[in-house]
Amino acid sequence: MGCWKQEKTNTWAFPTLILCLYGFFYMMKPSEPFLTPYLTGRDKNLTTDEVTNQIFPVWTYSYLALLFPVFLLTDYVRYKPVLLLQGISLIITWLLLLFAHGVMAMQVVEFFYGMVTATEVAYYAYIYSVVSTQHYQRVTSYCRSVTLVAATVAAVLGQLLVSLAHVSYFYLNAITLASVSLAFLCSFFLPMPQRSMFFHRKDTPEPLPGADKGVAAGGSHRPSSCQEEKSPNPAARGPTPQPQAGNARPHSHMLSVLLQLAKDLRDCYSSRKLLYWSLWWALATAGFNQVVNYVQVLWDFRAPSHSSAVYNGAVEAIATFLSSVTSFLVQYMKINWDHFGELALGIFSAIDAGCLFLMHFSTNIWACYASYLIFKACYMFLLTIATFQIAVNMSMERYALMFGLNNFIALLIQTILTIVVVDSRGLGLDMVTQLWSKPGLYLNMYDKVFCP
Repeated sequence: MGCWKQEKTNTWAFPTLILCLYGFFYMMKPSEPFLTPYLTGRDKNLTTDEVTNQIFPVWTYSYLALLFPVFLLTDYVRYKPVLLLQGISLIITWLLLLFAHGVMAMQVVEFFYGMVTATEVAYYAYIYSVVSTQHYQRVTSYCRSVTLVAATVAAVLGQLLVSLAHVSYFYLNAITLASVSLAFLCSFFLPMPQRSMFFHRKDTPEPLPGADKGVAAGGSHRPSSCQEEKSPNPAARGPTPQPQAGNARPHSHMLSVLLQLAKDLRDCYSSRKLLYWSLWWALATAGFNQVVNYVQVLWDFRAPSHSSAVYNGAVEAIATFLSSVTSFLVQYMKINWDHFGELALGIFSAIDAGCLFLMHFSTNIWACYASYLIFKACYMFLLTIATFQIAVNMSMERYALMFGLNNFIALLIQTILTIVVVDSRGLGLDMVTQLWSKPGLYLNMYDKVFCP
């Protein structure tokens, strides 16, 4: 029996199944589209200014503070402990949302949710440490698809419970607590990886076949400044070599890994093309995250939840579905993105800016909903293009590193926007006025990035 269990956990299917279950319950949060109405309603009785200028900014600050150390810790402890930490943080977040009151308590909620988002890297990196390269494309598709499905189902369920069954926001959060608790239980069944991408990788070189990394064919060639290392494949089978006793101290090994990471970053960002696409990624993601984080406040301003029907769940469900469709269709577009990628970025960035202007000037909630749907779908479409333009023919280690740094820079930009525009210690602007800081970011990023 023990041999059968060991063989089962060594296949790619078992950890993928458990990780998909974890991802489904982790994203199955029907209360999320209704967070602002919940906080400003009779359950928590907070003001819109308190939510916008004092509570929500804490998520940005904690996410920024935790992202880099968690990124290193995730690889060092080999993913599973960080997934357990994420599960614990999720449970604490929703316990506080259910039973705590006051501005300070909700700021603690935002801190723990910052921990949740900072540890997301463990979910997407775990699977590459326990499966071989020929399964990368399949398991990536499974893991990402299940999260999109769960988010859509959660938003639809939340909207149906609110609109048809008249369930209170409190019970939506109780359902979310049950779901994230199931996710935490699932994480215990994940097999512990024996290797990771940086700190515990195999020393025997093995080429990474480009077709197995889920990258669209016919993409741009990687510049010579970012040539793929003849470094180990982190997911290859076989035991991880153990250092001989007394040959190297742990801190010197960590230093050598950090130096290698710095060298990889220098080599990749020395390519002008990769630098430009990464800069666009950071700028666009900063604006997108800022809009998504505060758009519920805008909706509540246009149609107050205490006197109007709330359709946040339906809008989020449609937005998630449209985003998945636009991202999926990219692979079927027979376009030379080396020649037309910049044009696409310019056109769709202008559309995103126009959507933000419409949300600012329109007082109609349905116009705001429609603008958000177009805004999110266009961003996901462009991000998909940027992702495979950066990832094509790049080793998994370097792609993970650039992905992490690009998002860190985006978060840094978002933090600056939050401090200056949102935080009560800065300008403390209301959501409608804040929208003026976003369209310019989208209108100018094309000229700043691709026409320096």
